[in-house]
This record gives sequence, C-alpha cells and structure tokens, in this order.
Amino acid sequence: MKIDAVRADEVYRRADRLFDLDQVEQALDRIGRQIGLRLAGRDPVVLCVMNGGLVPVGRLLTRLEFPLWLEYIHATRYRGATVGGELQWIKRSGIPLAGRTVLILDDILDEGFTLAAIADYCRHEGAAGVYSAVVVEKVHDRGNGFRADFVGLRVPDRYVFGYGMDYGGYLRNAPGIFAVADVDQ
Repeated sequence: MKIDAVRADEVYRRADRLFDLDQVEQALDRIGRQIGLRLAGRDPVVLCVMNGGLVPVGRLLTRLEFPLWLEYIHATRYRGATVGGELQWIKRSGIPLAGRTVLILDDILDEGFTLAAIADYCRHEGAAGVYSAVVVEKVHDRGNGFRADFVGLRVPDRYVFGYGMDYGGYLRNAPGIFAVADVDQ
C-alpha cells in the first residue's frame, strides 16, 4: 500500500504511544552515560545511519562529552516501505575507519541485518573496534542474532514510528515512540 500524508496522519491519530518524549530522553541520558564510560578517550568516529538515525543522533551527541568525529552512512532495507527487502548501500563512510573506534548510531534494531552489515563493513575497513547504539530494540525471536551494545528502550513486536523511525517515509518527527494500531497493520 502506498502511504501518503492523509494515511500517515490517520495512522498517527490512531497509534498507541509506547513511550513519551520524556521517557525517550531519559533513555538517551542513560545510554549517553554508558557510551561515555566505554568510549571516552578513544577518539571515536560516530556513524549516523541515515535516515532513521538523524533524530536520535542529533539528540544524543550533546550528551557525549568527549571529542569525536561525526560521519553518516546510508544503508537501507526499507526505502520508504513498511517491510524490509534487500540491503541497498546509498553512501559509505567518507572518512577512513582503519585503526579507529567506530560507534554506529541508529534508530531501531529489528532483525539486525542492516546493523550487522554496517558493522561488518566497518571491520572490513579496518576499524579497531565497532560498537552500536539504538534508541529502540524490538523484542521478538526473528533475525540474525545481532545485539546492540547500547539500547535505549525495548518495544513489542509491532510496527513502530517516531523519534526518527518512519511509517512509509512519514512520522519520523513524532514526539515519542508510537506503535501502529493493530487494525492498521
């Protein structure tokens, strides 16, 4: 089904709010502290996974009180759809990763295929250490077993959006984490 603004607005109005903005911000406070304890002093390269990572990275970076490099990477399985397909690389890192500590920041860990591919890419490029952080991890038994090093919140196995995560390309700007109503899925 093609998603348009009218459909996206209807989904937003009927959605279940799983976490409000304050709860998401508290989760970012917590993982920001955890990242600081683990990566301060390592001069990391932070890779923002576009497009979903844009909002959480912008909100998390101010919590990381140590020098770091910021770069973006774009690999996606969704391309505006509500189901994943084959991984498509749109942009790889523009700075060398060899010998560097890398922190991959993304919006969600669902099945783990995209994050695992990005982590493998970083290791192939010679990264000295690769870590990953996500705002949301979906709880289910599908996927490849990839685990993020830093997880903000866990959500049930429902289609979620907000705080960077989209619904058909829309609703990344929703203030919190929302689940599409069961009747809409």
